[in-house]
Amino acid sequence: MLPIEVIVPQSSPRLWQKVAIERLQAEGHDVAVRHQPGAASWPLAAKAAFAFEQRLFRRRRPNLAASLHEIEARSGHRPAALRLDLAGNAAPSDVPTVGLLFDGSKSDLSAAIAVAAGRLPLIEAVLDKKTVVGLARPMVDKRESAALGAEDVLARAITLLVSVVRAFAEGRLLKDERMPEASGGGTAMQFVSAYLGSALPRLGQEIIRRIGFRHAHWRVGYRFADAPGVANTGGLGSGWSVLPDPGDHFYADPFPFQWQGRSFLFVEDYPHATGKAVISVVAFDAAGAPEAPRVVLEEPHHLSYPQVFERDGEIWMLPEASASSRLTLYRALAFPHRWIAETVLVEGEISDATLLEHGGLLWLFATDRDGNGSTSDTLVVFSAPALAGPWQPHPMNPVMIDHRMARPGGAFVRIDGGRVLLPVQDGTLGYGGGLGLCELLELDQQTVRLSAPRPIDTDGDWPYPKIHTLNRSGTLEVIDGIAAVRRRSGKK
Repeated sequence: MLPIEVIVPQSSPRLWQKVAIERLQAEGHDVAVRHQPGAASWPLAAKAAFAFEQRLFRRRRPNLAASLHEIEARSGHRPAALRLDLAGNAAPSDVPTVGLLFDGSKSDLSAAIAVAAGRLPLIEAVLDKKTVVGLARPMVDKRESAALGAEDVLARAITLLVSVVRAFAEGRLLKDERMPEASGGGTAMQFVSAYLGSALPRLGQEIIRRIGFRHAHWRVGYRFADAPGVANTGGLGSGWSVLPDPGDHFYADPFPFQWQGRSFLFVEDYPHATGKAVISVVAFDAAGAPEAPRVVLEEPHHLSYPQVFERDGEIWMLPEASASSRLTLYRALAFPHRWIAETVLVEGEISDATLLEHGGLLWLFATDRDGNGSTSDTLVVFSAPALAGPWQPHPMNPVMIDHRMARPGGAFVRIDGGRVLLPVQDGTLGYGGGLGLCELLELDQQTVRLSAPRPIDTDGDWPYPKIHTLNRSGTLEVIDGIAAVRRRSGKK
């Protein structure tokens, strides 16, 4: 594989840099490590704040921002074909050199400052200090925590580095004509100001909110209509009814399915007491009224996103089961109540895998947690000649790192003119913050290209505008939205 020289701070390197080196070695690269003096360690205020939050959230494993005594220097077996400047201040070289900018800064402290201030930082991979060769827009799952948020960002710095090295080794490095504008590193005062002025108040507000309200409670909306749906109009509009729930558990990730002239709705069914969801089905009567939900699939691990579809004379379900570290395909033995695990399609922490038939192949669009960080920002694509596989990863994986559009939010939709749209989750305002619609522009075994997301207009009579799923089957259209629900109650 590729001979690489990784340049790290001589004093106080950070865990994310060590993990990046380990990931590159695991990919088979010949990795040399060289020390660079002069890199500043993080201020004591940042270290103290992160240690406090690690204890508060009961995180026992070290944060990726944790300071190390050193990363051991070592030589490679061949002269380097690529350098990675993780110290941010390596001397110029004839060897191509890739560095990272965090919100335009060479210092990773700027990532922590951005998260503390409530912003989602941009990470740029820059070749020879003049050409952008990779971008990451990381998702931060816990906006109330600067420490956990910074870990989400640094996890995607690792993902970006590994993907850029892979592209360089395969001769497909994409270069952006835009010139990066590097700024100085963040300061201790900037971190203290952001933490005391923004992060600490957010943390306090979230603690108070959780005392009185459920951490998360979703509600499903449905409507029957012959008119064009949300994918066509771009807006929710009116006519929505709320699927009732008892308050001690919620329904989310709705997928409708038509069978023998009847409408069925499959949902994630999440009991707050167990914290582990199952899959339930709701049958609708002839008048369009929902019957009581019934559990149809339960596993030792969490299940959600129950995509149900018909193919090859059978009815299938492809639920998310990222907690099991595999994506399992289920077949209906007696629809809709009995299902059997048929085969494992993909290994890994795969979330919201969404099926598409295109160009003579089957495709799966999903997100991959990639070790650490969020489950909502790293898009991966797989293809296969048949449902049972074999499923192969796309050579562009990860296709993108983007909190605005990486995670699917429902099945692909074909609209007038042959256009194919994918509902995508927009995490700009946090998980469940909204949905967009991306058009599939190009898809083959060399290229994956989606349009920028068009936000869905939430005006109408749906009372929960923070939505993250959209689906339709026949005349039945469904969405979900997060609600503020008091503890020990179903009341808003």
